[in-house]
Amino acid sequence: MENIEKGDLKSFIEELKRQWRLMWRERVDDKLRAEGIAAKDYQNLFVERGLVIVATKDFRSLNFADIVQQHVPEADRWVPPCPSVGGWGKFIREVLRKQIISRSSRRRQFAPEQTDKSKCGPPKKGGRGWLHK
Repeated sequence: MENIEKGDLKSFIEELKRQWRLMWRERVDDKLRAEGIAAKDYQNLFVERGLVIVATKDFRSLNFADIVQQHVPEADRWVPPCPSVGGWGKFIREVLRKQIISRSSRRRQFAPEQTDKSKCGPPKKGGRGWLHK
């Protein structure tokens, strides 16, 4: 895998993604045992037919990033991080949104106060808005 060029590497990872989606779509659900079982062999994903790929209790599920890491040493550039670890969305929620909120509160602190309502004139219709009653 070390001699793969960028274009070949991208197509290889796209093929892995296609097989990953296909594996999850074609799995056999055993409702009695509450398990999902692989229906076919997926050699590139290291999954054999009959392997439990999802279960409800005490189960470590398959991770696409780990599979790509076994094929390509620099997989971090090609696959986003797992949502449980946190990706761009978590970074935005935890870091950037706090910065935006703190900036907007600072703007309110330094903004000139407009307490003089006489510049706008008296409220129309006695403060009831534009209702014509």
